Amino acid sequence: ATVAGPTRLLLTAERTALNLLCRMSGVATHTRAWADALAGTKAMVLDTRKTTSGLRALEKYAVRAGGGTNKRMGLHDVAMIKDNHKFAAGGITAAFRRVRETFPEVPVQVEVDTVAEALEAVEAGADFLLLDNMTPEMLTEVVASVGDRAELEATGGLTLDVAARYAATGVDFLSVGALTHSSPILDIAMDLRTG
Repeated sequence: ATVAGPTRLLLTAERTALNLLCRMSGVATHTRAWADALAGTKAMVLDTRKTTSGLRALEKYAVRAGGGTNKRMGLHDVAMIKDNHKFAAGGITAAFRRVRETFPEVPVQVEVDTVAEALEAVEAGADFLLLDNMTPEMLTEVVASVGDRAELEATGGLTLDVAARYAATGVDFLSVGALTHSSPILDIAMDLRTG
């Protein structure tokens, strides 16, 4: 890229602009590696809500630029029932009912750890299941048990070297927090020239 302007202005903006460009380019490049690893499967790579304060919109844009998908921007667009919510409400069904009563129009995702929990969540009416730290064998069993009654998102401990194996289970998504919290930066510099 070429930028032009007064030298003082360019030097003043250089570090901030490069920091953002290097960071977002790193996120996009890392995401592209995941998207390529999932090629030929139905699974898509997702980011998570684990973003840098103040940079969520930019980081999520970088994920899209790299070939990934944004599932949620925050808790306002998808309600999330996690382990503590299940415990506090007295179970998956009770937690789902409370969320649905309070926010009837918001899609609900339930984090599950077992096939039995996955089936309970779907029977309660969950739109999405977050399949937490499951082995490929467990994921295959959930896919067979749930079918197309909910979107299935594998998460937890996923790395590029096992991505294709997890995608082959038939899940719809692999969610990878590392896209936005651990992507290496791309080394980009700015050199001044005359003319």
